[in-house]
Amino acid sequence: MKKIFIYSLMFIATTTFGACSSEIKDGTTDIDSWPDPVEEFDVKLSHPCMLHTAADFKRVKEKVNANAQPWTDGWNILIANDKAQETYTANPVAKLIRGGGSKEEPEADNYSKAMYDVAAAYQLGLRWKISGDDKYADAAVKILNAWATTCKSINGDSNKYLAAGIYGYQFANAAEILRDYSGWAAADFNAYKTWLSDLFYPLNKDFLERHNGTCISHYWTNWDVCNMASGLAIGILCDDKEKINYNLNYFKKGAGNGGINQAVTSLHTLNGQVLGQGQESGRDQGHATLVISLYGAFCQMAYNIGVDFFAYDNNKLLALCEYTAMYNVDTTIADTDMPFTKYTNCEGETHTIISNVGRGTLRPAWELIYNHYAKVKKISAPWSQKFAEKVRPEGGGGNYGPNSGGYDQMGFGTLMYTQE
Repeated sequence: MKKIFIYSLMFIATTTFGACSSEIKDGTTDIDSWPDPVEEFDVKLSHPCMLHTAADFKRVKEKVNANAQPWTDGWNILIANDKAQETYTANPVAKLIRGGGSKEEPEADNYSKAMYDVAAAYQLGLRWKISGDDKYADAAVKILNAWATTCKSINGDSNKYLAAGIYGYQFANAAEILRDYSGWAAADFNAYKTWLSDLFYPLNKDFLERHNGTCISHYWTNWDVCNMASGLAIGILCDDKEKINYNLNYFKKGAGNGGINQAVTSLHTLNGQVLGQGQESGRDQGHATLVISLYGAFCQMAYNIGVDFFAYDNNKLLALCEYTAMYNVDTTIADTDMPFTKYTNCEGETHTIISNVGRGTLRPAWELIYNHYAKVKKISAPWSQKFAEKVRPEGGGGNYGPNSGGYDQMGFGTLMYTQE
């Protein structure tokens, strides 16, 4: 199995009750005061509808059963992963800490327990959906229930917002896969949704609204996007239109660096191709590629509920992906040959050239981008294609080292996103 070093870094369910009502909630009071008119998105929820749909699982199951490539290679990486085994045991904590050893939280970090466990729940969910073997669903449900009944707070310095964002969107996606499993009691599923809505979502929204009390561009793009992804995922899981609408609007109109018009700081044309310089391009490539993985997840979830942000503003996300992929795939390109417009944030930090720190960072995030643009939309994405081919077959958490960078994305794109 390939081991890769990662630069650290329209049916509505009716069986649930409580804080996450099964009825879609109308209203956008939280964003009525935004300077631009807010948009009421026409979302369609036909579960599962986050990273994967029922049609996706049907396609993948057929391909794996037929021993077709490259789906089979993707499947083999999944079933060999130590997180994807029915013997996996959860390690939930009462206080999830990221940014420990600080004045805000003197206790040590323990967020690795969340990132390992949610990776296992997701992978076990995939194994269940594709194999049909309930033992994998049982194991996954045990993990999710253990966290919902044990974890009571998310603590740390400002890094607690990263925990709320990254693990929030991942915990929601694992649950979305398993929501129709008959072995997950309705009361437990409801309690799980309430857990995410009450514990994770308030931090997601607080960060996007206040940015921890800093000036608006102080935090990097990935901080916003992970919280947007979590907010959107929790909204979908809970059939909560207000949460969904807030985070979809943020992509288009949010003032922070997760708004696509701040995330792409400049558009350049090189050899006839439009390339989008990213807000993190001058920082380092570990985080520049992280942005791609998080935006990919956000836009895939939006697409699966009927909102096409992949196409937004003449495929602006693709321009960002192609810029990032070009520089990281072709390491013979001199830094000075990459088009770059000077960037300065609100704190006065200035970048005048693309950063070569972490250049070549590989993340299992490119199959999603390449297959959507090149296969679904029939739009040329040459550099994203090259990056997808370089990482293929994509693994997930556990295949890319023990650090957080290997767990920031769900992965397994060769298995789940490959199209004909």
